[in-house]
Amino acid sequence: MEKLEEQIAHLTRAVDDLSDIVARQEGEIVTLNRRVHMLMQREGEREASSGGAVVLGDEKPPHY
Repeated sequence: MEKLEEQIAHLTRAVDDLSDIVARQEGEIVTLNRRVHMLMQREGEREASSGGAVVLGDEKPPHY
């Protein structure tokens, strides 16, 4: 019986630790989603202000 109580205590601690990790990761995901959204808005504004010019990185080389 004592061994089972020990195992339950270890499992309870593991679940609590994993719960803390998931909660922290949720906060990080929310922050990253906000940053991606902000960057997408900034890029959209940059493209709009450039007058629809082609970005040089997307342009095909002249030999194509």
